[in-house]
Amino acid sequence: MRFHLVDAFTDRPFAGNPAGVCLLPAGEWPADAWMQRVAAEMNHSETAFALPLPDNTEADWAIRWFTPLVEAKLCGHATLATAHVLRTERGLLGSVRFSSRQHGILVTHADEDGSITLDFPSAPGTATPVPDGLPEALGAEPEATLHAPALGDLLVVLPDEATVRAVTPDWNALADLTRRAGLRGVIITAPSAEPGLGYDFVSRFFAPANGIPEDPVTGSAHTVLAPYWSARLGRARLTGLQTSERTGLVRTAQHGDRVHLTGSAVSVMDGTLRA
Repeated sequence: MRFHLVDAFTDRPFAGNPAGVCLLPAGEWPADAWMQRVAAEMNHSETAFALPLPDNTEADWAIRWFTPLVEAKLCGHATLATAHVLRTERGLLGSVRFSSRQHGILVTHADEDGSITLDFPSAPGTATPVPDGLPEALGAEPEATLHAPALGDLLVVLPDEATVRAVTPDWNALADLTRRAGLRGVIITAPSAEPGLGYDFVSRFFAPANGIPEDPVTGSAHTVLAPYWSARLGRARLTGLQTSERTGLVRTAQHGDRVHLTGSAVSVMDGTLRA
């Protein structure tokens, strides 16, 4: 069985967010335990498994995502990586419909410039009190916190880009906090340092309890970030920079209860799964 490693939300290798992609043969899903072991072996933030569906179904492929520790509810960068592999390896152009277990049909569209757009459900947050211990776990004082129940994320608004870049979390404290609060992860964000830098806001994403201390570029987190920043800045189309060590750009467009996430991807490695 072929296995692919793709860097997503970047136009160059060794940047963006690496994702494993495994295109399965038609039929039934393999055992969950096997997919979890493959994801643990790959040890990237997510590995996507895609299963081709019969022609008479409402989607083209079924998709699931696994971190090294758990099955994920939604993953943007691994979906983008899967669409990239289908285009480069299978010649699938235009739109591809993916059936997900918790978020219905997700559509990707390969654009003429080589970028890929994801059509995902928007996941706006609502204001919530600052959880006990959060400032200490982050080493920064939030201006606001919002809970996005669709994904189980906490959006933490910080005063400026420099503060976001400087955050050095206490991983054990942050993992304990997210477990207690039933959170998938914590998104920190702030406006860009100045106009003209090519992005409107910055973010970072932490999910240490799920085996992802810091995710390089998190597509699904932008379903939370896009509605927040679109409302705050008064614009439907924005660009976010995730300021991890690898960094990556995500172009967002708010469309009612949907958000379009656009980025590029680069194949880095192909191989064969023998187990």
